[in-house]
Amino acid sequence: MNVLVIGRGGREHSLVQKFAESDDVMTVYVAPGNEGMVEGMPVPIMERDIDGLIEFVKENGIDWTFVGPEQPLMDGIVDAFEREGLKIFGPTEAAARIEGSKAYAKQLMKEAGIPSASYEAFDDYEEAVSYLQKQPLPIVIKADGLAAGKGVVIVQTFDQGKAVLEDMLLNNGFGVAGQSVVIEEFLEGEEFSLHAFVNGSAVYPLLPAQDHKRVFDGDEGPNTGGMGAYAPVPHLSVDDIQAALQGVVQPMAEKMEQEGHPFKGVLYAGLIVTRDGVKVIEFNARFGDPETQVLLPLLETDLVTVLDHVERKQPLTLAWKDATCMGVVVAAKGYPGPYEKDIEIPALFTEDTFLIHAATKRMINRYMSDGGRVLLVGSVAKSLQEARANVYRHLDSASFRDRFHYRTDIGARALKASAFE
Repeated sequence: MNVLVIGRGGREHSLVQKFAESDDVMTVYVAPGNEGMVEGMPVPIMERDIDGLIEFVKENGIDWTFVGPEQPLMDGIVDAFEREGLKIFGPTEAAARIEGSKAYAKQLMKEAGIPSASYEAFDDYEEAVSYLQKQPLPIVIKADGLAAGKGVVIVQTFDQGKAVLEDMLLNNGFGVAGQSVVIEEFLEGEEFSLHAFVNGSAVYPLLPAQDHKRVFDGDEGPNTGGMGAYAPVPHLSVDDIQAALQGVVQPMAEKMEQEGHPFKGVLYAGLIVTRDGVKVIEFNARFGDPETQVLLPLLETDLVTVLDHVERKQPLTLAWKDATCMGVVVAAKGYPGPYEKDIEIPALFTEDTFLIHAATKRMINRYMSDGGRVLLVGSVAKSLQEARANVYRHLDSASFRDRFHYRTDIGARALKASAFE
């Protein structure tokens, strides 16, 4: 069969690699892809060109289309494909609203009894400021819509919060995404994510993973799209994982089915273990990035088999390697602000690491950077400690530090936490 992956970043490269492993797959196309995705065949069609993608699928006998990024989902690409009788894996526009509107997601959680931070939603600046003035600090302000992982600000003072609200609601600092905001309680605890393949109330959970969102070591600096991740999470208890599945993911899938907007695709729950138990930070309607890059290398079940079983709601237990996978994102200096461009990427070819291209381009016999988060260097090993050592040994020896920026503490907190158990 032929498969089409929609997207161009690291998440999509990892999906291309996984589909290419399948004995059932002849060709993996990727639209538009990037020049580092050598396992796939690039297609010069942009992610939001739905008509162009449908035409390509029909003309090239594509059996499955997998949507990587969130924006095409919000545009209704799944609805359009299904109207044409084409097989596509992802939620409809109505179901994808669980990511497209934080206020909508919070309302669903409230109605379903799913634990999350207390909140209020606003589209009026004065009302938002009045509410903020009465709340304990720190507090979290979120742009309601899509903001590429950067629309969340933890504010420490009232003046800072007022400035954030002014930027979002009055100055159009986040565009359409910030025309309304959610102000919610600040939660403290250990964060992790739980992905699941979902079709209606049928839920197939993946391993838990932990992402690192802040740009600098020690979780300092602004939020990013993600600076590194690992899976599984060794210091999470079985009870916490079950609470996430039975108290969050499963009831949300059932709630959306009851609402008449059943979810089909990858449901992502961003979670935190608080002193009051597991609570939700956010929901996404697709695979996380960079979590995908450390989850899929551990998955032993053929990905096409997974999609076929989920499509038919057939029983399936996902098989996993008895190992750990960790990845570190290599970013251009300055990211997530204005960053350097067209930086040559040092050669890195080793047996104990792998590369995921997120924003690269090929120049004759070398790769150059073509974005903020450039690539991910990962390793699959028997333990987190070994995987971590593999990644950083090669990053440091390849002189990446002189040309790029990357966090040096991915996975460190987990090792410390595990040591005290």
